[in-house]
Amino acid sequence: MRLGFGDHRRVGKTVSVFEGFVEGMIPGGALRLFGRWGGSGPAVLLLHGHPRTSATWHRVAPQLVKCGFTVVCLDLPGYGRSDKPMPTGDHVPHSKRVGAGQLLAAMTSLGHERFSVVGHDRGSLYAFRLALDHPSTVTKVALLDCLPVSEHLDRIDVRFATAWWHWFFFAQPEIPERVINADPDSWYHGDPNLMGQENYEEWRAALRNPAVVRAMLEDYRAGLTVDYRDESADRALGRRVQPPLLVLWSTRDDLEALYGDPLVIWRNWATKVDGHGIDSGHHMAELAPIELAEALTRFLRANPACR
Repeated sequence: MRLGFGDHRRVGKTVSVFEGFVEGMIPGGALRLFGRWGGSGPAVLLLHGHPRTSATWHRVAPQLVKCGFTVVCLDLPGYGRSDKPMPTGDHVPHSKRVGAGQLLAAMTSLGHERFSVVGHDRGSLYAFRLALDHPSTVTKVALLDCLPVSEHLDRIDVRFATAWWHWFFFAQPEIPERVINADPDSWYHGDPNLMGQENYEEWRAALRNPAVVRAMLEDYRAGLTVDYRDESADRALGRRVQPPLLVLWSTRDDLEALYGDPLVIWRNWATKVDGHGIDSGHHMAELAPIELAEALTRFLRANPACR
């Protein structure tokens, strides 16, 4: 289950997050997205998962900058300080296709016509859609703790429904908003010692904004409806991810336990795919940042000698 941590390893002392980065609101088509960016060299877009913000990358982004990358961390559309799409009955404004277009527009606003993208959890679904719909723009893509939504839904069994029940709870109209907003701390269990104090405070502030909660839930509602239809249509047409794909998964989470080797599934969706597990709980950018940064650097290859 992906609502908490499930891993309590020490990750070291946290200093001020994103030192040397610039932050602000970035035009992203119909929305403005909040982001922080820094470094020089090939551009890499980092996309967080649920229920995080772009601050989740604070232990990884500086390492990538040191290894020769320009790093951009964006709050997903609706999440954190990014503008919130207006919900509709068909959930299209929160679809990964629409969101990917907004993320692409934000990167273009920053002057990045071509870039690599790394996504974790829900952010991986936006990264997947970016790579699938914009192969001439995305140079490489890394997906962390992710399978296509359609692969999950087409394989539903008792184990999945029990472990990932929140997908279907979040799909209910209005009820999850009332439950979560009544006591966000009881619903989401954060630990500043694991997350880092500033990351924790940003995350906690976001969860106290009902508009953020609504947008996060709409993300899941879109996943079960419009995103599923889009992926099913892609599969019927034989569309595949063209840029090189790296798949990483947390060995202390349940993706491998549910499905076996995730690479077997991803090889049906990509022309060139590789990957491996990382010894971590689900939020690997916070719990295993050194291992994750090393794996990403090897894959992205700005400076192969960087440690």
